[in-house]
Amino acid sequence: MALQLRRKSHESIIYIDKNSAPRIMPHGEDFILEHLPIGTRVIYPNPPIKGLPNREAAIRYAVNHPLDMDPLYALLKPGMRVTIAMDDISLPLPPMATPDLRQTMLEVVLDMLYANGVDDIHLVIANSLHRKMTEWEMRRMVGNKIFKEFYPDRYYNHDAEDDRNLVTIGYTRHGEPLRINRRCAESDLLIYLNINLVPMDGGHKSVAVGLCDYESLRAHHEPQTIRNCDSYMDPQRSELNHKVERLGKLVDENLKVFHIETALNNRMFPEGYDILTRNEDEFTLSDRMKWEVIKQTFSRLPRLARRKLLHQIPAQYELIACYAGATEPVHKKILEKNFQQYEIPVKGQCDILITGIPDISPYNVYSALNPLLVQVMALGYHFNMYRNKPLLRKGGVMIITHPCFDEFDHRFHPSYIEFFHRLLPESRDAFYLREKYEREFAENPAYIEMYRRGNAYHGAHPFFMWYWGENGRQHVGRVIVAGAENAHVPEILGWERADNLTEAIAMARSYMGRNAEITMLHQPMIGICNVTD
Repeated sequence: MALQLRRKSHESIIYIDKNSAPRIMPHGEDFILEHLPIGTRVIYPNPPIKGLPNREAAIRYAVNHPLDMDPLYALLKPGMRVTIAMDDISLPLPPMATPDLRQTMLEVVLDMLYANGVDDIHLVIANSLHRKMTEWEMRRMVGNKIFKEFYPDRYYNHDAEDDRNLVTIGYTRHGEPLRINRRCAESDLLIYLNINLVPMDGGHKSVAVGLCDYESLRAHHEPQTIRNCDSYMDPQRSELNHKVERLGKLVDENLKVFHIETALNNRMFPEGYDILTRNEDEFTLSDRMKWEVIKQTFSRLPRLARRKLLHQIPAQYELIACYAGATEPVHKKILEKNFQQYEIPVKGQCDILITGIPDISPYNVYSALNPLLVQVMALGYHFNMYRNKPLLRKGGVMIITHPCFDEFDHRFHPSYIEFFHRLLPESRDAFYLREKYEREFAENPAYIEMYRRGNAYHGAHPFFMWYWGENGRQHVGRVIVAGAENAHVPEILGWERADNLTEAIAMARSYMGRNAEITMLHQPMIGICNVTD
């Protein structure tokens, strides 16, 4: 491909020339400045869609004008049993500024329930096998008033190991089981509040995955399903989505579920940090001063302090769409808005893909991005952010920037420690690990207790994180970690290391050729690359 110097094929795509500024890249909890080779294609997130002026009004309109269902008020009767389920802390990322959108949705829905004589109401966090949210996190998500009214007896986390409070809904025609939260299943009406951050979220996944048990999840959270996904961010080509849809239809056949789904724009950072998602060539003097402040601040802080600072910066997401009603028509409308915000048309694959790994993941909110999560972000999420065909050619080289520190949160990720240090040195084969060890971890009484009584991810969860990178692992030829502070973490993951990005690019070119085409995903970003020839 001829160099397209200083030319934009799309507002979110630029090509590096001799006068280009260096690029800001995440490096774990830090940010670094890197010069890229001339001709490198850099992909940025799309500009944020303007948020709706009154999100409460938009939500109220949606529940009064639903798709393929009666308005919410028409479904309500005095004395009925209603459960409101909602997404957990893994959405959105980073956590949004308060009031959280779930609080606004709850305020609208609860007003309507009370006005129609409904008092038997429970609020359930659909955390599936994720860690249970802490009391502080639960309060922040719904606000003080709702928290005080419902917590702890009527506002709580789903428990995928509480047999007395789980009930089997049935089996799909493929024999896939579905066992979900009893309170949700036995309610007269289940209302689900969703924040659809990426196309993999929402729809049938909300109830069938968010409120299920281990055996139900095991049927589709497995290596072959992920290998069969031609991007799990593209629902039409995702085997995972096809399986979840079958289970979701089972839910809709047996339960009355009223979905309220929302789409957000991608305004990730507040003023001051918003430069992290913008084109460095267009920085004003003020922007350059902001970068100097960020660089100086972070360079003087130890890692734990940088992490704490990052986790205190709330996202500035704004509501851009809200629909309510039946599962499929609602989700279809929300997906259209998702792709309008996130989709970036990209012409041609690359030989070398560079992507920084920021301290942002569904699984490390208020915690460390441990090595297993670095893996799932690189080969899972960042690799799968495409439609049509992967951004990286088959057998190409992925370069990531991350220190790859050997650090795990003992409170949130205890089973990850054993998985990483005991199992991966034995084998990186996902099928072997599933067959030999998954149930051992899932049934480990200590891990079950830490999941149920504490705030630990389920014992089986590190296996799912490894499977989640399976299609990326089969597609990518090599992964090189630039700036890894040790050799053993990349080695355990099956990766190579380089001291810096320049060295990593030289290594990648030695494998792919001096004329290899290079693309950089400008992280942090939420963007779906629609790749064509």
